[in-house]
Amino acid sequence: MGNKDYRKELDRQFKNEKSNFKIAIVVDMWLTGFDVPFLDTIYIDKPIQKHNLIQTISRVNRKFSGKDKGLVVDYIGIKSQMNQALAQFSKADEANFEDVQQSVIVVKDHLDLLRQMFHKFDASSYFSGHPVEQLSCLNNAAEFVLKFGTLEKRFMALVKRLKAAYDVCCGSELLTGEERDRIHFYLAVRSIVFKLTRGEAPDTAQMNAKVRELIAQAIQSDGVEEIFRLGEDGAAEIDIFDEDYLAKIDKIKLPHTKIQLLQKMLAKAIEGFKETNRAKGIEFTQKFQSLVNRYNERREEDVLVSEVLEEFSDEILNLMADLKREMSSFDGMGISFEEKAFYDILMSLAVKYDFSYPEDKLVELSQEVKGVVDDKARFPDWNNRDDIKASLKVDLILLLAKFGYPPVSRDEVYKEIFEQAENFKKT
Repeated sequence: MGNKDYRKELDRQFKNEKSNFKIAIVVDMWLTGFDVPFLDTIYIDKPIQKHNLIQTISRVNRKFSGKDKGLVVDYIGIKSQMNQALAQFSKADEANFEDVQQSVIVVKDHLDLLRQMFHKFDASSYFSGHPVEQLSCLNNAAEFVLKFGTLEKRFMALVKRLKAAYDVCCGSELLTGEERDRIHFYLAVRSIVFKLTRGEAPDTAQMNAKVRELIAQAIQSDGVEEIFRLGEDGAAEIDIFDEDYLAKIDKIKLPHTKIQLLQKMLAKAIEGFKETNRAKGIEFTQKFQSLVNRYNERREEDVLVSEVLEEFSDEILNLMADLKREMSSFDGMGISFEEKAFYDILMSLAVKYDFSYPEDKLVELSQEVKGVVDDKARFPDWNNRDDIKASLKVDLILLLAKFGYPPVSRDEVYKEIFEQAENFKKT
């Protein structure tokens, strides 16, 4: 309970060996990456499975002076789930995760594979530099991974397997401090790449406190903090068309990182637009996908050519500008943004099925269609109710017949109008 700062203070005190705060009852928190070496007992009274279960019981397996072992008090019966979890990770990673020593071997093997992968990358500033140098190194490492599609896939898979093994043996004395630092380095890089390519960073909780702090600060001078705002609280309020915001993105000097971020921004904007205007949203989705495919299929010799990367960035920005213009295209037509969505589907169908229809009647019809949909949208969860959707179809058929649209008999026309109406989301 309490606000974020209050919970942060509880976090700090619980990690303090000399604090009087000795017992905490938590729900869905402090289970992954919450490192309290002197913590000796955990009570479990809810079902937990697979990877989450391994991480949970690992909270009490840290070595600490005067502590021989951790105690798991099981109120619900997790032994069978534990065996299943161990068997699953054993199968996935071809290693016996019930044996901590064996998982240590897996960790060391994967560290060696990753070291070979990064043999051309200088990561020394991460391990010996000041905080800004360390974070800059992480960003450059993510850029290094993103340069080649095949390298990215292999890197992400290796670190995922490394993390699964490390979750089991993280308390082992068989891992050196240098090896732990390397593990946290690769986890941090993977989180940045994951955030750029998929929107969320699942591994930040597994990093040590030092790396988590670096990620939170995220060198604002480079604009890279915008990467971490995607998908988080407050990100919905970001206006990606704002010139000041785009200026922040332009500060990013890592070309592949910048391209990935621009892709995510544009994809999010198109998806939001498509929720209101299905026809134009699909059109922009196709254009965007074509750009992404060309970027992903780029030749290896083009990877380091700055002009090629700048061209991709410019094309994404141009498509973003086209989307912005399209979103304001209803101005001057005497209709609203939402009514324009129905105008576009009606116009696109006329083009698709090769029939003409008067412009003034098309504008009026789009307003009437919007009115019919608004009438049905009064009901909660209307677009998931079969009775309301059936009533909507009847009302739309009668309205279209009244306006003589379409002037040709095509069932496909009705089907596409219904799809736009049923998927319509008011802004």
